[in-house]
Amino acid sequence: MLHLSQIKSAAISAGFDLYGVAKCQNLAADRAFLEQWLEAGYGAGLSYLERNIHKRADASLLVEGAKTVVVCAVAYKNRFSGTYPSHCRQKIASYATTVDYHTTIKQMLQQLCTTLKQQCPTLSGRVFTDSAPIFEKRYAVEAGLGWIGRQSLLVTPQFGTFVLLGVAVLTEECDSYDTPLQSVGCGECRRCIEACPNNAVIDRHIDTRRCISRLTIERGSESNTTPLHGWIFGCDSCQSCCPYNANAPIATNPLFAPTFDPPQTDWQKMSEADFTAHFAQTPLSRTTLERIRENMEE
Repeated sequence: MLHLSQIKSAAISAGFDLYGVAKCQNLAADRAFLEQWLEAGYGAGLSYLERNIHKRADASLLVEGAKTVVVCAVAYKNRFSGTYPSHCRQKIASYATTVDYHTTIKQMLQQLCTTLKQQCPTLSGRVFTDSAPIFEKRYAVEAGLGWIGRQSLLVTPQFGTFVLLGVAVLTEECDSYDTPLQSVGCGECRRCIEACPNNAVIDRHIDTRRCISRLTIERGSESNTTPLHGWIFGCDSCQSCCPYNANAPIATNPLFAPTFDPPQTDWQKMSEADFTAHFAQTPLSRTTLERIRENMEE
């Protein structure tokens, strides 16, 4: 059996800022919501959202015998989180100015699991960072890390929405589990809904057909006339206005420090070879230099 105190100690040692433990469960309500959302067309043709919906709701289909989900988070707020001037035409979501979190957080999760396996040799499981169909944010709520905000992101009292999630789905029961937070939430605040320049934020979910983050990275079948408002990769508009982010601390983990300055980067003079050399280890590797330049023109 796993022990809650051991899990949290291992999470701290691995470098996580937040951590919680939830029991594996069938998330039928979340599955129904996703299916309705897709049926309404909000998915904008992102086919990966339509695949393996049954697995998203049942972690035991990802890990046979799954009993426990450990949810960990890293704070990543940096000097580019909500600080671009309105006239800037080279804005990049702040998470994308660092080394790709998929790699970093996965390594941290693997370290956590190695520590736990030393304490519980019968333990097995898998770790995920956007790498499998699982309702990470819902499990984060169940594990007491925060709540789902109006902009559909996880909001945490300590770090606002500027957090990156990773989960470990494990085969052992835990001696106790965390519980959802009480008496916190968005209240009557609607700043994120009002701040989205394309009106893509709909209470507790997103219309990705109009979402700048999706439009700059994974454009669908619509015309390219939807305004990007100076964003060339991702978008922080619905985060920068959140009151919980106003007082969130700047991240101190050097693994999540910016590696370049978007407004000072000369994308026009850069070669494809330079782009690959400088950005292959960042989330910008999902796109191309040509795409970045196209986004600058819109």
